[in-house]
Amino acid sequence: MTDSLFFYGTLRHKPLLEIVLGHKADGIAIQDAVLNDYGVHRVAEGPFPTLIAKQGARADGLVVTGLTAQDIARLDFYEGGFDYDLVEVVLESGTMAQVYICAPDRWEQQGPWDFEDWCARWGEMSCHAAVEVMGHYGSLTRDQVAAHFPQIRGRAWSRVLGGQTHAGQAVRAGEIEIIAQRRAYTGYFAVNEVDLRHSRFDGTWSPELARSYFIAGDAALVLPYDPVRDCVLVVEQMRMGPLGRGDSEVWHLEPVAGRIDPGETAEEAALREAQEEAGLDIQRLEIVARGYPSPGDSTGYFHIFVGLADLPEKIAGLGGLATEHEDIRSRLIPLDEFIAMAERQALANTPLTLLAYWLAHHRSRLRSESGEDTPV
Repeated sequence: MTDSLFFYGTLRHKPLLEIVLGHKADGIAIQDAVLNDYGVHRVAEGPFPTLIAKQGARADGLVVTGLTAQDIARLDFYEGGFDYDLVEVVLESGTMAQVYICAPDRWEQQGPWDFEDWCARWGEMSCHAAVEVMGHYGSLTRDQVAAHFPQIRGRAWSRVLGGQTHAGQAVRAGEIEIIAQRRAYTGYFAVNEVDLRHSRFDGTWSPELARSYFIAGDAALVLPYDPVRDCVLVVEQMRMGPLGRGDSEVWHLEPVAGRIDPGETAEEAALREAQEEAGLDIQRLEIVARGYPSPGDSTGYFHIFVGLADLPEKIAGLGGLATEHEDIRSRLIPLDEFIAMAERQALANTPLTLLAYWLAHHRSRLRSESGEDTPV
């Protein structure tokens, strides 16, 4: 069996390859290569390609030699989660090589794949995701990791968005030394444990601290508001937080909300969630706030909007995606009543309370812009 591997897809991206291998690629030989009678195609299920046999097609890529048995094992772990396994092929040069390939009907094909476009759009996210995937090497099977790929990609996309965040708080830029970091739990969410120390305001260093943080993705929250009818739409559903806390009210009122999917902006996610959860077409989004709801223990980051929409009585009802087992009831509430609920602490969801006070402040402007002159 040959020890040469042909990479036609994401592993052509050197930073990703080095994460998967667990070391720099300086000690291996990498050359441009071509595999004839195969085409590289985008797939619908994720930002990666598949290799399809097709007479007269051409797959550009890299041939890599000098990989160790440990390198191959790590590559098998990473690629196997996508149902790719090694088969032998003959390259255009006549060189024998192995290539990761899957059954032609495993993924839905969507036309030619562009490596440079993938690097620009998905390279950074894929590297973040690969760090988490390879962190499970030796502790989970590739199938166990594959079951968490949607959540892994969501967390990776949040790291991309986090790198773009700069609130301008005029805070100090202190130093932090990460001594050790461990993944304590991975499931729908994840938890990391970290040992660290940091510079203090008095110029000294803190002692070594053992801390944990909950890893949640960026989320878009939107409260639909009809400035003509002067009412809002909220959703009601069962929530795990109140259940775990022992709250007497487990079903809670909330704005429409959902995780920002890989490749989405917060605005795109808000519009999508309004359609999925409440069947609403939002006419315009007004940004209310962006920030961490609980920065002391969670990576969760909220993008909060008011969405101007037409809210007739018939719009309220049941909704949610059956594929995500959502059971959601939407309710229309007059804005005066909604603000009164906030003032008597009857809204147990703090973003919803924030939205009530924001609307109290901006109500006249929004109604005036809609052409509604009725005084409030």
